[in-house]
Amino acid sequence: MSLAFALHLLAATIWVGGMFFAYQILRPVSGEMLEPPIRLTLWKNVLWRFFPWVKGSIVLLFLSGFWMIRGLGGMAKLGWHVHLMLVLAVVMTAVFFVIRGKYYCGLKDAVKNENWGEGAERLGEIRKAVGLNLVLGLIVIAGAGLGRYLG
Repeated sequence: MSLAFALHLLAATIWVGGMFFAYQILRPVSGEMLEPPIRLTLWKNVLWRFFPWVKGSIVLLFLSGFWMIRGLGGMAKLGWHVHLMLVLAVVMTAVFFVIRGKYYCGLKDAVKNENWGEGAERLGEIRKAVGLNLVLGLIVIAGAGLGRYLG
């Protein structure tokens, strides 16, 4: 059970921490300092390197999460915060696959075709979806940390 918990925390840290860094730090700096061709190419490459880590984190989060749920006697024995965590994990996963499967493909094509206006639109969609996932991820973390203390 301790191993499952540790793996769960590490996977959540990689995913949510990566989104926080990208959204709060890299996005504003790249927007201020880089012209569209360089900025959009940077984001295409950054996301390409981040996505395998997110996919691995998602797999690890679900495996370790269900491992812990089973070890604790099933969902019926667990608090509201675990139920919330699972629902939001499913939503976050769906949002990630929309980002990866739709918006990122558009960004990648726009960069390849040097269509910087289209690329900026796709990056804007990615930004909004990552912003949503970041908020959901922070809610999950807060709920997981505080849930047992809030009843």
